[in-house]
This record gives sequence, C-alpha cells and structure tokens, in this order.
Amino acid sequence: MNRRRARTGYLFVAPFLIVFVAMLVVPLAYAGYLSLFREQLVGGTTFVGLENYGRALTDERLLGGVLRVAEFFLIQVPIMLLLGLFFALALDSGVLWLSRFIRLGVFVPYAVPSVVAALMWGYLYGPEFGLIAQLAEGLGLPAPNLLGEDLMLGSLANIVTWEFTGYNMIILYAALRAIPSELYEAAAVDGAGTWRTAWSVKIPALRPALLLALIFSVIGSFQLFNEPQLIQRLAPNVIDSAYTPNLYAYSLAFTSQDVNYAAAVSFLLGLVIVVVSYTVQLAANRRRTP
Repeated sequence: MNRRRARTGYLFVAPFLIVFVAMLVVPLAYAGYLSLFREQLVGGTTFVGLENYGRALTDERLLGGVLRVAEFFLIQVPIMLLLGLFFALALDSGVLWLSRFIRLGVFVPYAVPSVVAALMWGYLYGPEFGLIAQLAEGLGLPAPNLLGEDLMLGSLANIVTWEFTGYNMIILYAALRAIPSELYEAAAVDGAGTWRTAWSVKIPALRPALLLALIFSVIGSFQLFNEPQLIQRLAPNVIDSAYTPNLYAYSLAFTSQDVNYAAAVSFLLGLVIVVVSYTVQLAANRRRTP
C-alpha cells in the first residue's frame, strides 16, 4: 500500500518535474556549457574556460547596466511597495466605498501585458503628439522631455510601478485577510484606533509578505528588459544596447551573434540576483531576530 501511494505521488509530481527539467535545468546547463567556449574566425569553437566570465567582470558596458538597474531598484521598488501597502491597508480598513471596484481597478494594470503597457506609455511620453505634452501645451507650460536622458529612468520606473503595484497589493491584502481576528480584538480592548492598529498590528504582521514582495522586486528589477527594449525605439540615443544587463545579453546573442559571451553575462546576472536576494532576506531575518 505504501509503495502504491509513493508511485501515485511520483505520477502526480512527474508533469512538473518534466517541465522543470526541460524548460529550466536543461537550458541552464546548455547555457553554462556555451559560456565556456568562444567562437573564433580561425580555429572555430575553442574552449576558453572562465575567460568569458573574466571579460564580463571588466566590461564597462555591463557594469554600467548593473549600476543602472541597481539605481532603478533603489528608486522604484520602495515607491511601488509603499503604494501597494497603502492600497492594501485602505481596502482592508473597510471604510472605502466601492472597494471591489477599487481593488479591481488597481489590479487591472498587472493583467495588461508589459509590451502593451510599454507601447501605451511610450505614446503618452511622446514629446510631440503624446498626451502629456499636449496637456502641458494646453496649460501654457513647457512639455517635459520624459524620453530624455535625465528623466528616462524615472519614466521606466513609472511604467513598472503602474504595472506591478496591483500585484503587490494583492499579496499584501491576502496576508492582511489571514491575520487572526483575536489580534484586532486585543488592540480594540487596549484602546487602539484605526491608525494605531494599522501601525502596531497590521504592518508587523505583514513583514513576511513584504519580504516576499521585495525579493520578487529584486528579481524583476535586475531582469528589466521589455520596457527599455520597446522604449528604445522611441529614444535610441538614450537607451543603447547595454542600458540594462538583460538587454545587453539579448543584443550580444541576437545582434552580435556572440552567444558564448552572452551566456556568461546571463550567468553572472543570475548570480547577482541570487546574492542580492539572499542579502535582502538575511538582513530582514536579522532585523526580526531580537
């Protein structure tokens, strides 16, 4: 009977394992294999070991892209998480009218594909025919150059914030609904009002959910690709092929046909994501430890 149950369990898990190995493990292994070689005009494919990784660590274009997405992360993620937290607390308070419609309205942008979102915001940012420029002209104000070098990172951050605030709101709102009602009753007995309850009960209980959202944001920030890749067509002088590490790896593989170096760049980017995510988790755990 135990063996039959074990076989049944393996049968249920098998579809996931097959997809996981075929779509993640095998491509990663193949990319790791490619990163150890180099294509040469003379001699063809040559084994170079870790030479591609050494080249990536001294590549100024790659390092500049990593610093750029790190700056993007430090600016965009706190704003997005604070907005998600605000909407989650507002919905959980029960004082909002039409709360279901508000929740749906905040979440709907996440259902919009990132390609469509980037195209839509690219039109709004347009310096000549964009809605923002037209509104500024109607008010007699100079139109902001939202696709210029100074404001480009903020423009991309606005697109990502618009897309993912609702996603983080749902995570935090679900965590709020799981808080035991006994905590609210104890706070009410102690005379805590709405704001005090939110600060002393709800937000501390949301720390695991906030940590999860933060780790997801770390991964998403360092994998930034769709938005700059599409906006690049509107501002080619501002967004180059190495604006973000993912865009750089894509350009190396499909434009320069340097798939070996692109594989090394991708592996290093994955390592950076792992290190940053682990550091964030470790710092959060230490802060929680008395």
